[in-house]
Amino acid sequence: MTVWHWVRHGPTHAKTFVGWRDIPADLSDTPTIARLDAHLPREAYMISSDLSRCVATADALAAPTRTRLPHNAGLREIHFGIWDGMHFKDVAARDPELSRAFWETPGLIRAPEGESWNETAARIDMEVDALNAAYPDAHIIAVAHFGAILTQVQRALGVSAYEAMAHKIDNLSVTQISHHDGKWDVQGINHTP
Repeated sequence: MTVWHWVRHGPTHAKTFVGWRDIPADLSDTPTIARLDAHLPREAYMISSDLSRCVATADALAAPTRTRLPHNAGLREIHFGIWDGMHFKDVAARDPELSRAFWETPGLIRAPEGESWNETAARIDMEVDALNAAYPDAHIIAVAHFGAILTQVQRALGVSAYEAMAHKIDNLSVTQISHHDGKWDVQGINHTP
């Protein structure tokens, strides 16, 4: 069984869409990071998205007994295209129908010059499947993004994208999902140690 410990990166404090734009995480809350570190398995593989907010969060959780895997661009957040860096109200003003559909009927709706929920999920599923095959009996700590984590919640629960997006995923929280013989099981969503 592969046990995934999905960790959302530290906060960015951005008040805009943040997808593939590379902005740093605030990792100044050392007591929370220490509790998170203590909660995670000591013996584990650790991987992160290649964006600096995830890399730095993974660095803060590094331990000699955790084997660091190369940063993985396949675990990036949803690509918001031209919306990335825009405030939500500006996106709604620019693309009122499209932005509403993007959140209310996620799946095939694509952000301008970005990607859809389904494209994001397929990208992340491919990376997760490869890691499940490579490490079939291991713990994997994956430091990633809100959307990336929710694609795996959707997959494991067998729910719609809209239902998956109803789950809250806080910064520095853990979502634990296991995989065994093609079956998924969710042990916890958005646990904050």
